[in-house]
Amino acid sequence: MIAVDSNLLIYAHREDSEFHQASKELVEVLRHQSAPWAIPWPCVHEFIAITTHPGIYKPASTLSEALGFLDSLFASPELHLLSESAGYFEKLRELSAAARLKGSRIHDARIAALCLHHGVRELWSADRDFSAFLQLTARNPLVTT
Repeated sequence: MIAVDSNLLIYAHREDSEFHQASKELVEVLRHQSAPWAIPWPCVHEFIAITTHPGIYKPASTLSEALGFLDSLFASPELHLLSESAGYFEKLRELSAAARLKGSRIHDARIAALCLHHGVRELWSADRDFSAFLQLTARNPLVTT
């Protein structure tokens, strides 16, 4: 299963992003495929916070626009929303200790722990910070190798 980080969701939503078209196409492929795919709940929250933030985007997305975009994703029958459940905290503890994390980096560990806890095989993200989590395959699908 592939999971998608908030940055790709933001790019897919925001037409003013230089990565908009490529991200939109990637998300659309996932949304319409017959295989399961996932979004960790923290990425949903971060998507809303960033796209509606007037200090980041001028004009910022309205809450209605941000939620409408998410509604279109949530309509995908193969989408799994990843949340904490029994056993998750041990994975978070393990990842955080192994990478010696603190402060805001715990947010990335939370996403990585959710992915591993739910059997995600690959996290798509434009954020290189996920390379700290050796058990999780993180790939930037916007970069061709």
